[in-house]
This record gives sequence, structure tokens and C-alpha cells, in this order.
Amino acid sequence: MPDIAPSEAKAQTYGVPPVSRAIAVMRYIAAGNRCRNLSHAAKALGINRTTLIRILATLAEEDMIEEVPDSGGYRLGTSLIALAAQSLNERGILQVSRPVLRRLVDELNLSAHLGVIEGREIIYLARETPNSHLASMVREGTRLPAHATTIGRILLAQLSRAVLHDLYKDVDLPAYTDKTRTSLAALEEQLSADRARGVAWSVGFFEPEIGSAAAAVLDHQGRAVGGINVTGHSSAFAPGSPTAGKIEETLKRAARSVSEALGYRGWGSDQL
Repeated sequence: MPDIAPSEAKAQTYGVPPVSRAIAVMRYIAAGNRCRNLSHAAKALGINRTTLIRILATLAEEDMIEEVPDSGGYRLGTSLIALAAQSLNERGILQVSRPVLRRLVDELNLSAHLGVIEGREIIYLARETPNSHLASMVREGTRLPAHATTIGRILLAQLSRAVLHDLYKDVDLPAYTDKTRTSLAALEEQLSADRARGVAWSVGFFEPEIGSAAAAVLDHQGRAVGGINVTGHSSAFAPGSPTAGKIEETLKRAARSVSEALGYRGWGSDQL
């Protein structure tokens, strides 16, 4: 009998193929594939089409994936997002960010959020709100389009041009207000300005009368692993507003605090 390495023996003995296939499907969907064409998805995954249909049905029943309204197909579901949030809450960016978000609310009297990017969407992982009628209605687990939101823009700004083009190739960019960038060229121009400033700034880009600003959070390798933002009435973010400078300075300081807690030390002299 040939020798088998312990890791190989464990995989042969304890691996459960149906579970592996279900995980492969969730990773496939997480990469931005909606499984609209089941035959194409089955071929890409190396799974029988009937098996894929059963896996999708099971994952949907458990809320691990959910159907996408209007456009069809699937995206990751709220139960999976909740599991991810619980994991992050114990040891990562979510745990580190929550007290920082609370301080942002206390200092600026604006709503504060933490979000991550998944494909062309952002997912909100945490929020803190002031005691105000203008408090954000965004909930943890909410998905919004990256191109139209400040967290999305500041994270898209960290991508290479090639990756950005692959992400938005032949994709329609819907307008949410008359300020939303609706072409890849216009979006690239906006992202370049966001990257240079270090903050994505919005006065009515996604919702009329709502302002927002976001900064990226970096891990110990300098990778953008999330973004934090603050939102409130557009008047606080308007050019020339007496509060705009304080918002930008406080937000950058908060993003730096989270990044340093995650091990990032690569600040340049202009960021000190």
C-alpha cells in the first residue's frame, strides 16, 4: 500500500463532496457570478446541472444565497453575511471599527458605517447613528452599488485600471441622482480624484439632500479591506461649509486608527 501523507489521508477520509460543491457554488457567486445561465455555471463549476439546481435550492432555503430581484440569478444571502459578520466581530475589522464608528458619531453628530466591497456592490457590516431624525436608515447587511456610494468609490479607487475595467466591462451604471457617474470613463475620472484626495466625497451623488464621505481601511499588507464613512444632510458636506474640513480630518484620522489597529504602518510623511 503506498504511503499517504497525513493531510491527504485526512482529506480522503473526512472530506464531504456535497459540502465542497456547495462551498464552491457560494464562492462562485461571491465572485460576481449570478448563475443566471445554469448550464454555463454548471460547466464552470464542474458540477452536474441537476446537482447545481439542488445545491442552489438548498442554499436559498438556508438563506445562504438569495435571488436577485429584476435582474435574476443569485447573490450571497443574509444568513451568510451574518455568519461572516460574527466571525469578523470576534477577531477582525468589525471588532476594531465599532468603537471608532461610535467616536465618529460623538465627534461629528453624523451616522457612521463600515462596509466592504463584493464585486460591484458594497455590503454594510456595521453602523452607528446619532440621536437625530437624519440618522441613517441603512442596516447591517444592506447592499448598495459601489459606483454610486462613497465607500464603494474609495474601495474601487484602490483597484488597478485593468481590474476596474474587467469589473465594469459592458456594465450599465445606473444613475441615482443627476450627479451619479454613469460611464466607466466618468467613473475613472472620479476615482482618480478620490484616490488623490484620500477621501471619496459626495453631495447628493446617491440620494438628494444627503452628503457622505468615506476613507479606506488598510490591513497590515497595505490592502484596502474595507471603508468607513459618515453621512448626513448635504449642507454639512457642501463646498465652503464650516463643517466640511472637520469631517474630512476626523474621518481620515478614524480610518488611520482602524488601519493601525489592523497592523498597517505604511503612512507617508504627508499623512503623519
